[in-house]
Amino acid sequence: MERGDTESIHDDTEQPADLDVVQRCIKDPIHDYIPIHTSLSRFIDTKQFQRLRHIKQLGTTSYVWPGGSHTRFEHCLGVAYLARLMADHFKNSQPELRLTDRDVSCVEIAGLCHDLGHGPWSHVWDGLFIPVALKGKQWKHEEGSEMMFDYLVRENDITISVKDQLFIKALIAGDPSRSPDEKPFLFDIVANRRNGLDVDKFDYIHRDSHMVGEPIHLSLVRLVNSARVLDNQICYDIKDANHLYEICNARFKLHKIFYNHKSAKAIEYMIIDALLAAEPHMHIAERVFDPEEFLYLTDDIMPRIQSTREPELAEARAIFDRIDTRNLYKCVDYKAIAWPMRKIFRENVTPKRIVEAARALSVGHLTPTVEDSDASSVSSTSNVTLEISDVIVDFATMHYGMKEKNPLDFVRFYSKRRPNQSDKAQSGDYSGVMPQYFAEDLLRVYTKKSQFFGLVQAGYRAILASMPDQLEASPPPETLAASGVVGPTPPATEAPSTPTQTHSRTGSFTLLTGGGISASAGGEVINTPFSNNSFTTVPPSFAPRSPSQGSRKLRRHESGSSLKRLREELETGSESGYVDGGGKKKKKQKM
Repeated sequence: MERGDTESIHDDTEQPADLDVVQRCIKDPIHDYIPIHTSLSRFIDTKQFQRLRHIKQLGTTSYVWPGGSHTRFEHCLGVAYLARLMADHFKNSQPELRLTDRDVSCVEIAGLCHDLGHGPWSHVWDGLFIPVALKGKQWKHEEGSEMMFDYLVRENDITISVKDQLFIKALIAGDPSRSPDEKPFLFDIVANRRNGLDVDKFDYIHRDSHMVGEPIHLSLVRLVNSARVLDNQICYDIKDANHLYEICNARFKLHKIFYNHKSAKAIEYMIIDALLAAEPHMHIAERVFDPEEFLYLTDDIMPRIQSTREPELAEARAIFDRIDTRNLYKCVDYKAIAWPMRKIFRENVTPKRIVEAARALSVGHLTPTVEDSDASSVSSTSNVTLEISDVIVDFATMHYGMKEKNPLDFVRFYSKRRPNQSDKAQSGDYSGVMPQYFAEDLLRVYTKKSQFFGLVQAGYRAILASMPDQLEASPPPETLAASGVVGPTPPATEAPSTPTQTHSRTGSFTLLTGGGISASAGGEVINTPFSNNSFTTVPPSFAPRSPSQGSRKLRRHESGSSLKRLREELETGSESGYVDGGGKKKKKQKM
């Protein structure tokens, strides 16, 4: 009999006693002591699962928040614990569901193994590196998880039926169509495709926020006890609707403040560039299709490359060295984009267009400002040309869990007076303070070479200045509404708080000094989505210095008068001024 065809140890009526024994407990900072049953230990004590100790949960976030250096290993333990907790709750509180020990065990194993397929630095790998390194091929970490799960079972002689293997992989994918004979609500526990509220999210929101030092406390036991299966889906007590809404908001907060921090993002792109530089020599990307190769593909690929001496890896080593010395790619500008405006920004703001606009400005050989990194880099500016590859345009979509929609619109609730009847909650049932859209894009523009900081910003802002003309040519109604040019018409039953003004469908746009945009509506000047960010405005010749390079720059200028003059400029700031976005002359501030 083949190993994969053995009879299931997860019998529908009972489970062997030795597999249901708590073998040990693991102390966890989030869930306290996590009991580990013998059946789960067989999966934990393998090379395939222990690999997750070497993959950071938050990728590059620990470069900004050092405490956020926890790994996928402890996160998966937490998800397995919550998965068993919820499945056990359903089994004990609703015996009519006929849940078995086998069902509970499969759900727990799915929670444990759901992230087996993550590559180095977690989502950096399959979100940024693989699409470039393996053009024309499709690969996601979910596929890697299924591949590594099969490899784990095969290599460690774990006795499990083919049916259970397929069931666990379907639970990881959150796809009930792959195991149509199983109970549908079980697929919402680990990976809830219905509304995004699952134990994976419960654990990482609590864990990630705790580890970075900004804890978001979730009443996880209350949520588990509140869960109830009605109409083959997981429902919650209406009293917990506000708490669930706060969880969705917490997800948005984590993505906006922590996961997409500008420096963490810069380091992500530097890692990708280093890996792409090493790819022709090391052939890293293709390892995702071979579980034996993938087993050793972890975050330590960075120090492995740094320890090499091959000339073919010199470029990759140089980029990694820049990360260690904090000589990062620079964020020259950013903008939060309303959901209806995302398409026009993604179509127009590209590295190619920014470089074309920057070259068209005819800035010429720039005279460096006092913030320039050092004399050598400044003098070489005239010999270096801004290239498309020097510019990065990053669009990060941040949402509550269901893109622009409210996740709670996809959750059903019950009340203590009608515990067996579920319904959708209206906004007034839990909150009336909600965004119009539950998602937005965060646009950031980076330069890989700091001497082009101001020039790249000027090119980007030239594109912003040209975008209203395209909007006037073919204005989508929702785009105009989001821009603030055309205000939404209030319901007939609602009295306007201010006198109603008549707006044209296509607002009259006017260029401001410095490239800012305003909209003229009834003689009133209104900011539009194309306005410049006044907090980031710099002159085209600006080139910042890395925070850690100040002392090194002083040592390079130890020639008496040069050192004295540099120190005076750093202390008092340059007296030369520049015109900001509003046309006012400003003195240069100390950085």
